[in-house]
Amino acid sequence: MKLIYSIHKYDVFMFTWLNNVSIHATLVRLCRIVSRTGDGLLYVLLAAWFYWDQGGADPLLKTLILAFAIERPVYFVLKNGFKRNRPQQALRDFRSVITPSDHFSFPSGHTSAAFMVATLLGYFFPSLMIGLYLWATLVGFSRVVLGVHFPTDTLVGIGLGIGVAIFSLNYILL
Repeated sequence: MKLIYSIHKYDVFMFTWLNNVSIHATLVRLCRIVSRTGDGLLYVLLAAWFYWDQGGADPLLKTLILAFAIERPVYFVLKNGFKRNRPQQALRDFRSVITPSDHFSFPSGHTSAAFMVATLLGYFFPSLMIGLYLWATLVGFSRVVLGVHFPTDTLVGIGLGIGVAIFSLNYILL
């Protein structure tokens, strides 16, 4: 329990510091845009494009579908199992910039999906990997700046997304 308390204390400190820095207002404008790229529409359009371009047998499309079929239920079970309050509910006198789509914060679904997609696309298009991971990192960062996640929510989202992507690649390609 002492370890969990220490992690939470550090998490709250980092979250509070980031949301009180002088450039927070400037960050919010950029983070609203970046966060929206992780809302899901981009992933649907990406899958439709791969289907249109390559057909249903495309290994990237098959891997994306499998990965989302695994990641979304695992994310849902974790989020509703841990039931960690979002910063707005956990911290007195704090209001998030946006209204989240659900009640709990752990893990970050936006971050998980972004890192999963970045890992899968980076595998098939290695020259894009650095840019894809930069985008995924910004998605996770944006969720903290917008006040809907603590930093560890996004860290666990990174692990979940990359883990599911690697599993899916091994399952489809081996």
